[in-house]
Amino acid sequence: MKRRDFLAGSAACSLAAWTGQALAQSGPLTKIIFPFAAGGSGDALCRLLAQHIAPLLDRNIIVENRTGGDGLIGIKAVKGANPDGATILVTTGPTMYLLPMVETTPSFDSAKDFVPVSQLVRFEFCVFAGPAVPAADVKDFTQLVAWLKANPDKATFGVPSNGTIPHFTGSRLEQALGVKLTRVAYRGSAPIINDLVGGHLPFAISTLTDAIPQHRAGNIRILAVGSAARSPFLPDAPTLKESGIDLVADAWYGMWLPAGASPDFAKKLSEAVATALAKPEVKEKLSAIGLIPVGSTPEGLTKELVANTAFWQPIVKATGYKITN
Repeated sequence: MKRRDFLAGSAACSLAAWTGQALAQSGPLTKIIFPFAAGGSGDALCRLLAQHIAPLLDRNIIVENRTGGDGLIGIKAVKGANPDGATILVTTGPTMYLLPMVETTPSFDSAKDFVPVSQLVRFEFCVFAGPAVPAADVKDFTQLVAWLKANPDKATFGVPSNGTIPHFTGSRLEQALGVKLTRVAYRGSAPIINDLVGGHLPFAISTLTDAIPQHRAGNIRILAVGSAARSPFLPDAPTLKESGIDLVADAWYGMWLPAGASPDFAKKLSEAVATALAKPEVKEKLSAIGLIPVGSTPEGLTKELVANTAFWQPIVKATGYKITN
C-alpha cells in the first residue's frame, strides 16, 4: 500500500469553509501549520482561531497549508521547527495517533516530538445506507445488520480512504457483528455518496456533515452516528452504542508546538484558544461547518491522545494494515 492511499479522515471533509484572516497585530509573526489543503472545515478552523487568538497573544498569526504525505509533510515541518513559539501545528487527532501505527517505520512520536496545547473541536462519523438497501426493510442500524447477514454477497461498504477512522470502524464492525465486509476505499466523501445515491453501494462510513444534505433530501439514510452521544446536528440518529455496538468512532482537531517549546507559552496559548472557542460568534461559525468546540488544557489533550491510541491500537494491529514510507 502506497502512502498516497492513506488519507487522514479529516481531509475527506468537503465542507464549505469560512476563510477569515488573522487580524494584523504588532507582535512577532507566528505560523499555524495546517497539513491539509485550503477550503475544508479544518482550514476554516485554523483561520478562525488565528483571527481570534492573535490579539490575545499580541502576535501576527498566519495560516500556512503545508500539504503532502497525507499530513506528514506539515507534521514533520513543525517537528523540525524552532521551539520558540513561532510555529504551531493544528491537525486531526487521527493523524497524530494513526499515522505512527500504520507506517512501517514511524516518522514521528506524538508524545516525544511535540508539546500539547489544546484539543480544539470534535467532528463526527456516521453509518449510512443508499437505495441499494431496501428502505422498507432497513430503517435503522440493527436492520442493516440483519440485511447484511441475509445478503453476504452484497456486504460491501465505502470509506473516504484507507487507513482512517472509517476504515478501522468497518474492521471493528466486522468483528463485532460476525459479518464479512468488503471495504471499498474512495478519494473523499463525494464519490462515495454519488455511488450510494446511484444504488451502486449498499452502505458507507464517512463524516456526518458530508452525509446530512443527502439524508435530508431523502437520497440516503443515516442509520447511526459514531460519537459518544447523539449529534447536535442530527439528534434523531442513534449512536452505535445505542444500536448495540460498543464503539465510539469520532475524531477531533488538536494543537501542538514543537518539542522543547516553553510549557508557559503552551499554557498561555491554550488559554487563548479556550477564550476564542467560548465566543458565541466562534461557536456559531464552527457549528455552521459541522465542528463542535471542546477546548482543553495541555494535559487534557495528552490524556485524549493516550486514550485514543490505547483504544485504536489493538483494532489497527488486528487488521495488519500498513503503508510504506
